[in-house]
Amino acid sequence: MEEFAAPFYAMADEGVDITIASPKGGQPPVDPKSEAPDAQTEATKRYYADAALKEKMAHTKKLTDVNATDFDAVFYPGGHGPMWDLYDDKNSIALIESFWKAGKPVAAVCHAPSALLNVKDEKGEPLVKGKKVTGFTNTEEEGVQLTNVVPYLLEDELKARGGSYSKGSDWTSYVVEDGMLITGQNPASSEEAAKKLLAVLEKSNAY
Repeated sequence: MEEFAAPFYAMADEGVDITIASPKGGQPPVDPKSEAPDAQTEATKRYYADAALKEKMAHTKKLTDVNATDFDAVFYPGGHGPMWDLYDDKNSIALIESFWKAGKPVAAVCHAPSALLNVKDEKGEPLVKGKKVTGFTNTEEEGVQLTNVVPYLLEDELKARGGSYSKGSDWTSYVVEDGMLITGQNPASSEEAAKKLLAVLEKSNAY
């Protein structure tokens, strides 16, 4: 939840018009651990008190109804879910490829770089190949005791696709920018990733 709320407000407070989408549309599943009392931040507390945004979240658009031509950028918040449902989602992959080919920024935080693993660039190579990237670390996965639960380790897969992977200290904000690709390491990186995306959009006069 934090990885959605913090970036959402960081961008919305700057006047960005945001459309929320999910593979099936409607209310997307939320990691129950992120709703636990010890996982709350100022951004999540603001979200829970924000009736309008909760209503918007309950009626997300279907990914199939989203067209890159209508938007300036795309931002993927994490949670473990993307490792399963966005990793090989054809609609999500096609959408990211459309943004990339149009020269528009693509941002993903924590486990959401999983959504980039099967995305190809304009040459048909893995999008992350040769690019500076980050994502949830093997040691962070170990820290939450899910190493043997997840279908793969994101750090290993980003490296396997040729990504120039780097990381900061576990659980601290660490964001990497490579041209139009912005990736954040963990939940603590979500707001910084949104701010970097805003800076890229400002440079291109998109907002």
